[in-house]
Amino acid sequence: QVQLVASGGGLVQPVGALKLSCTVSENIFDFNAVGWHRQAPGKERDFVASINVNGRTDYADSVKGRFSISRDNAKNTVYLQMDSLNPEDTAVYYCTANIPFRRYWGQGIQVTVSS
Repeated sequence: QVQLVASGGGLVQPVGALKLSCTVSENIFDFNAVGWHRQAPGKERDFVASINVNGRTDYADSVKGRFSISRDNAKNTVYLQMDSLNPEDTAVYYCTANIPFRRYWGQGIQVTVSS
C-alpha cells in the first residue's frame, strides 16, 4: 500500500512563506509524477503543481511565480515552496503520486494564511 506523508503546514501571515514536504513510501521513480492539490473551504479540490519523472514541472496559473515544486529522489520526497502567500491560498493541501490510470493521495495538511 502506497503511503504519502505530508508535513510543514500551519498558520502564516500574508506575504509570508511555507514549505511543504511529502515523503512517499516507495521509490519515487515508480511514479509518473508527484505533486500537490488543494481544497479550499466550500470549493472543489484543485491541481496546484506537479513534477514528473524527468523533472518537468507544471503549475496552476494561480500559483505560477510564487510556488516552486522540487523533489529529492534519494529521500523519495517532494517539496512545495510557497512564497508570497495570500489568504486565497488557505486550503487543505494534498500530496499526490501518479501511475497510469491511478492517483494516490496523502493525508491533507492545513495551510492557513491570515493576519
